[in-house]
Amino acid sequence: MDIDLLAKMVKEVVMDHDVVTLPGVGSFVAELVPASFADRGYTILPPYRRLYFSPKQGEDTLLADLYAESNGISQVDATRILTDYLSEMKEVLKVKKIIVFPGLGRLRATMENHFFFVADEDLDIYPSGFGLQPISLKTHEETRVEMEEAVTSLAGLLGKTPQRVEEPQPEPQPAPAPEPEPEPVPEPEPEPQPEPQPEPQPEPAPEPQPEPQPEPEVQPEHEPEPAPKPQLNMSAVVEKASKNYRKKSRRRKFWTVVLLLAIIALALVIALVAVGHFFPEWLDSFLYSPEEYEILHNQ
Repeated sequence: MDIDLLAKMVKEVVMDHDVVTLPGVGSFVAELVPASFADRGYTILPPYRRLYFSPKQGEDTLLADLYAESNGISQVDATRILTDYLSEMKEVLKVKKIIVFPGLGRLRATMENHFFFVADEDLDIYPSGFGLQPISLKTHEETRVEMEEAVTSLAGLLGKTPQRVEEPQPEPQPAPAPEPEPEPVPEPEPEPQPEPQPEPQPEPAPEPQPEPQPEPEVQPEHEPEPAPKPQLNMSAVVEKASKNYRKKSRRRKFWTVVLLLAIIALALVIALVAVGHFFPEWLDSFLYSPEEYEILHNQ
């Protein structure tokens, strides 16, 4: 026997039973989880079966019966082989702290050797829920058939006769009345215009003689004035020095805060290690969920 065969046997038995006992180790328990809401009530999750491990021993012999039937041996021999293998597996689990069940999940052990089970995310042991998918209410639009079924079920709960849900039909709109065509307006007849008389052309005036223009006076060129020498601005120098000082002060404060945070973090780590050494049960309550904590401390 190996771990692959044991995992297949557990999965086959758990499909039809809620408890499968591992002699000398504990029991696998499957429970039905009803449909629930998620995503703030906008998503409906379908029901499913959850598989977890319990340290309590059951009284069933389902695994031994399946092994005996599959290999054609007696139940006594099948029980002995199964018990010897599970005893070795338990010792290996205490040393390695984890054993993988292919197709099921991982059986793990704490520092105090309390066993608990972590199922695979895609584990499906609920044949009745085949094909069920989460329903999102954000993008779901009800059809006419769904509305009629909802009204029928609600009327059945209230004890009334359901009424047929009729879809609202658009009201007929009156057709627009045709606009009257404009009557043609008669165009006025053009009046006869008199023929233009030729105007007498004036005689060309004599061209004026251009007057002599005076020559422009030559002005003496001015020498460019020398540019003023830049003066030292003491206020700008003082402001720049104060900015540099403020920057250095901010950097000094930043590194002081970082150093204090590092010291506080180191102190918290030392305190957590001390608490885990002296109070392991109190530390387990933070590391594990309430259900796992209860399983670990009820053994």
